Amino acid sequence: MSKSEHKRILLKFSGESVAGNDEHGIDPKILDQMASSVKACKDLGTQIGIVIGGGNLFRGEKLNKAGMDRVAGDHMGMLATVMNGIALRDALERAGIKTRVMSAISMSGIVEHYDRRRAIQLLNDNFVVIFTAGTGNPFFTTDTAGCLRAIETQSDLMLKATRVDGVYDSDPETNKDAKLYTELRFDEAISKNLKVMDATALTLARDHKLPIKVFNVNKPNALKNIILGENIGTLIS
Repeated sequence: MSKSEHKRILLKFSGESVAGNDEHGIDPKILDQMASSVKACKDLGTQIGIVIGGGNLFRGEKLNKAGMDRVAGDHMGMLATVMNGIALRDALERAGIKTRVMSAISMSGIVEHYDRRRAIQLLNDNFVVIFTAGTGNPFFTTDTAGCLRAIETQSDLMLKATRVDGVYDSDPETNKDAKLYTELRFDEAISKNLKVMDATALTLARDHKLPIKVFNVNKPNALKNIILGENIGTLIS
């Protein structure tokens, strides 16, 4: 019998988290740590989908300000998420976890094209499914893609991994007196513009009643403890 509080979750990793202490690139040690955390949750019986960003490899915002077309920049960012997804798949498979990578942009021979019904079948068959290339459309963040994939795959919870302990009323990295919220309503997070994720993602989650847990990915066993029901991080619902 599973000890997990959740049958199926969607885990959102930022691209920056893959880089570790560096601003750019991919840190193999970080990938191995991610794989270990995911395996601990799989061993509890949880089905896991993953959305990963690409900010460690490409950030279109600076180039957009310098004159690059926004759509071109967003497409390049989508390709960066595929690269991260392939790297994470390798780490998960080396940890003995059956894994598939799906892309919202067709890339025959490299990764599978995203198909909702196929993704749910794979999750039911105990595969970890990594969703890449965002939503497949420009102007949408990977946070929005995470909410979308969580809703489409009927996940119980979306988990957003960050570098801090949850959602604060101001940036805790610059303000030592920042207040940590343990719980938030969606409307409150949107109205206060808390920057935990963009308003499109929060509105989508609110409208489909998808709870979101924001937590510190660097805390040992944080992911496993959340799955076991411990009150860690910030719950937005």
